[in-house]
Parts: sequence; C-alpha cells; structure tokens
Amino acid sequence: MSNTDADTAAGVVLAAGAGRRYGMPKVLADEGAWLGRAVRALAEGGCDDVIVVLGAAVVDVPAPARAVVAERWAAGMSESVRAGLAAAGAAEWIVLHTVDTPDVGADVVRRVLAAARGGGAGLARASYRGRPGHPVVLARRHLAALVTTLHGDAGARAFLRGRDDVIAVECADLATGADIDSP
Repeated sequence: MSNTDADTAAGVVLAAGAGRRYGMPKVLADEGAWLGRAVRALAEGGCDDVIVVLGAAVVDVPAPARAVVAERWAAGMSESVRAGLAAAGAAEWIVLHTVDTPDVGADVVRRVLAAARGGGAGLARASYRGRPGHPVVLARRHLAALVTTLHGDAGARAFLRGRDDVIAVECADLATGADIDSP
C-alpha cells in the first residue's frame, strides 16, 4: 500500500474475542468459514489491505489477509480496534468489520465504502432495517478522535453515538447483518 495513495482502504476483521456466549472464539466458528467470508468480503469489497485481529485463538488467516495479534485482547474489543488501526498504516479509509456477521458480503462492504468516500464527513455505517451494524467505514482524519473513545468491550460505538454526520447505509436488501452470539 502506497503512502501517497489518498484512496487506499484497509479492512480490519475484529476476531480476537473468546466468544464466551458462543462457547468458543468465533474466529474458529464453522471450521474457520466465518473468517474466510469476512476476509473475502473486505478483499472483494474494495479493501487494498485486509488485516485480521486475533487474540483468544491465533490461527492462520486466509489470503490475502495478514494477521496481527491484540496482545491485550481480553481487555475487550477496544484493544482489538487499537491493534487493527495500528496495523492499517497510512490507509486513508478504515473498514471495521466483525467475524461474527457471516452473511455480510463484498456487496455490503462496497456500498458502505462508496458512501463514506462520497460523503463529506468520511463516516458511514451499514444499517439493516434501520438497525446500525457492520461494516463501519472511517476516514483517516477521524482516527485520533476515535482512539480517545476506545475503552473496554466497545469498539467504535461511543465515537459514533450521537454523531449526525455518520451516513447510515441501508443494506437489508443484501444481508441481515445479524451478529451471531450463540451456536
């Protein structure tokens, strides 16, 4: 990824958690098929770089992704987001996605990324029948402010909450966006 390309996008798969409610780390779910789907969604959805943040389970990640380990993953999703942002380098756009939304595909990522790139605020989030979900896309200029809001088991939620400049991108025609918490 070139530092001079102002339109590069880094996709970050948040997959470090222990999956306590699920009964195992979700990165292992469906024999790794969820991870494969998340990586494909980002790679085929327009991300130049795909990063998988691991923690509770460290696995080989499918190409073209690369893995980073959130050493403090047990402190919550905020540490996974921090690790993913650090690994994203100079990408202008960061696409945050979760491993436990397996029906979200490249078409959703492409739509949300296009909305963020086309909107003046540089912030977009998938929505499913009006319910906010993943992926979330942020322009690089928002990362410092995002990092100050990262605490515990919340990712970008606190940063996004109450902002009127986040473009809600309806994607229910493409996926349910369901976050799967039980087997």
